[in-house]
Amino acid sequence: MKTNIMVISLLCLLSVACTSSEAEPSKPNTQPPAEQPETPGDDDPTRPTSGHLTVSHTVGDAIAHEAFAGFGQFILPAERRYDDDLPLRNVASMLPYHNYVTGERAVETINRMIDYVHAGNRLFYDIYSDAEKRADTRKNNTGLFFFRGEAGRPFAVVCPGGGWSYVGAIHEGFPLAIALSEMGYNAFSIQYRTGGAQVACEDLAAAIDFILHHAGELQVSTEDYSLWGGSAGARMAAYLGSYSTQGFIEADNPRPAVVVMGYTSHTDYTRNDPPTYVVIGDNDGIASASVMQRRVENLNALGIDAEFHLFPSLRHGFGLGIGTSAEGWEKDAVKFWEKYIFRKNGNSDRK
Repeated sequence: MKTNIMVISLLCLLSVACTSSEAEPSKPNTQPPAEQPETPGDDDPTRPTSGHLTVSHTVGDAIAHEAFAGFGQFILPAERRYDDDLPLRNVASMLPYHNYVTGERAVETINRMIDYVHAGNRLFYDIYSDAEKRADTRKNNTGLFFFRGEAGRPFAVVCPGGGWSYVGAIHEGFPLAIALSEMGYNAFSIQYRTGGAQVACEDLAAAIDFILHHAGELQVSTEDYSLWGGSAGARMAAYLGSYSTQGFIEADNPRPAVVVMGYTSHTDYTRNDPPTYVVIGDNDGIASASVMQRRVENLNALGIDAEFHLFPSLRHGFGLGIGTSAEGWEKDAVKFWEKYIFRKNGNSDRK
């Protein structure tokens, strides 16, 4: 009798496991590559990943890493369907609107973020309250990754692109934010709602408002911040430069000191636009270099400082452009920003 009861119980458990797999999110595959020796606990699929990753680790390993508890789904494009078992060496397949993406650089970025967290730094901040997220559950897919620079220095918000269909932060957001923080500036990479410019710009406005209202806690200056973006993210930065936060949410905040735009065909501008720095490649099959140049010329005609930089033999979505003709462009963009950063002695280089 006891044997029959045990068999029936086991069959029930197996039945529940089989019928509930579609209703429950799939568990990340955290087992090590086959060629690596097993360690105690590696047969537990719910165990978070720890330590540095390699290109042989999977998307699931990155998402489930203990350093990213609570926000790991944003490390890679959460908006696209992906295979948890996809090796990180193939991460470029998750970013169809970007070029020059490599698994090696993605893993290097992820490991830098792991080290940052393990050094005691808080990496991720919510920009909406729990009540706001309950009212609009899509706001659960938002937040800010913070890469700390020198205390009290200005901040930059980086807006990764992705054609409004995904947020390409692993290639276009985190690496640039890390580079800016290494130059002493406080840098954020935004995770925003996809689907169109309106909701994305609302999230960027909310993020700016959050930073300005938590500047003391974050130890950032509220003066002379900058907005950076690539492709769709450049449109976000430009829109907030033109209309500021009050154009999208009920919050009246100053415009950025500078907008830095990468490879977009954005044409809208106003007489109140901030100084603007533009970069694009001459082999961009998505954005038009001539459209970007014309916008810069229109800003110049209004007396607004704007620069256009065209790089040879370069495609769309180049990010930092490492190993290309654009490599180092962010350093020149920072020099442009620094012309408008308020000096501690009370002088300003603003025109």
